Amino acid sequence: MKEITITELEARQTAFKYVKKYLSDAPLGFIEKLFRKKDVKVNGHWVDKSFILNTNDVLRIYLKDEQLEDFKKHKAYVPTNFTASIIYEDDNLLILNKEKGILVHEDKNEKVRTLSNQVISYLTNKGEYSSLNVNGFTPAPCHRLDRNTSGLIVFAKNMESLQIMEELFKEKNELDKYYLALVVGEIKKGGTINAPLKKDASTGRVKIDSTGKTAITEYSVKKNYNGYTLLDVHLITGRTHQIRVHLASIDHPVIGDAKYGNFKLNHEFKNKYKYETQFLHAYKLVFYTISGKLSYLSNKIFTSELNDKEKTILASF
Repeated sequence: MKEITITELEARQTAFKYVKKYLSDAPLGFIEKLFRKKDVKVNGHWVDKSFILNTNDVLRIYLKDEQLEDFKKHKAYVPTNFTASIIYEDDNLLILNKEKGILVHEDKNEKVRTLSNQVISYLTNKGEYSSLNVNGFTPAPCHRLDRNTSGLIVFAKNMESLQIMEELFKEKNELDKYYLALVVGEIKKGGTINAPLKKDASTGRVKIDSTGKTAITEYSVKKNYNGYTLLDVHLITGRTHQIRVHLASIDHPVIGDAKYGNFKLNHEFKNKYKYETQFLHAYKLVFYTISGKLSYLSNKIFTSELNDKEKTILASF
């Protein structure tokens, strides 16, 4: 049996998440079984997976010592160069301008060169985070950006801030996200696309499907060019690939989109501008009335510019 007293840094997460992190090499099914068999107690009482841990709670995991050693392996910290630009930082949050081509989280092909690892490296060097505290809170992104989408992304430095920001991004009542997208064809006026989206897990592609999740995208015209339009896109919902699929559905796909785009024009942009990614940039976050720990963000607006190559492309039209 292992007994652990929860620190302030470790609090405000579910018992399941804590045990999963503590027994980092244990299969997910094994962790599930621990809770089903009531082998996890907090303050002397059996708890389910959703129990929220508080500071000074005493958590007990009923396992043999050899099992604990087998499943509790410390993941080595790999220092990584910090290449993102900082838009804003305080004790709770870090708002970055993500480059194109960088994954936010690791995948099976990339374990080190991720934005999350860059943030951990940055905060470790500042002395704000220690990877030796393997059971505490790890700085984490509050929302998603595709690998080839650039722009603003928010990281939380503590659990309470993460929970508040995740709720803001989920509900979208007090937070708005805006993107710049260069699309094929000239659009003369703005509009709204309301079309449900469904993801095919086997291919990773998203399509409009009546059985899918509600998806709403608003857009307005920033500028018309000869055969192209720069749009200001406002996400009402936040589905996977939403902007790209919605704009492609009205025959105005995003330039450089390798999945849903105009492949002939994408090839022309590659040859002419050496541009091989999607022209989609998360350029603005607008906060309204925020309560609680992050109330100081109320009525704040954060922005980031297009990169130099994209500015050059627009100037060439």
